[in-house]
Amino acid sequence: MTDEPNPQHKGALGAFIRQQRELMQLSLRELARMSQVSNAYLSQIERGLHEPSVRVLQAVSEALAVPVEEMLANAQPAGWEPLADDAVEVAIRADRRLSTAQKEALLAVYASYIRAGQAEQIQA
Repeated sequence: MTDEPNPQHKGALGAFIRQQRELMQLSLRELARMSQVSNAYLSQIERGLHEPSVRVLQAVSEALAVPVEEMLANAQPAGWEPLADDAVEVAIRADRRLSTAQKEALLAVYASYIRAGQAEQIQA
């Protein structure tokens, strides 16, 4: 199994961030200043080259005034389905030690690994 997150997810998340930034009529530099994330790194996120950490995602969501949960929910690639019947998802959602944003981020990463594993099985 690869450690690389699903590239479709990175692209969808980056496109959503770009869309929200443009809706607020912010330049990339303005968003970088507001979120205290480098201009270059934000550009790479928007282009789907990097998937932001939870800290970066939180900073960007605050700067854009969009909850992290909404960003993750709206940034899923076409064909993505939640892990509704999965015991891991139930356990993560039930864990009171995690914030909603942490749960959503963890579920997004988990789902990307599941999809990567399924893709490897198909190719094998």
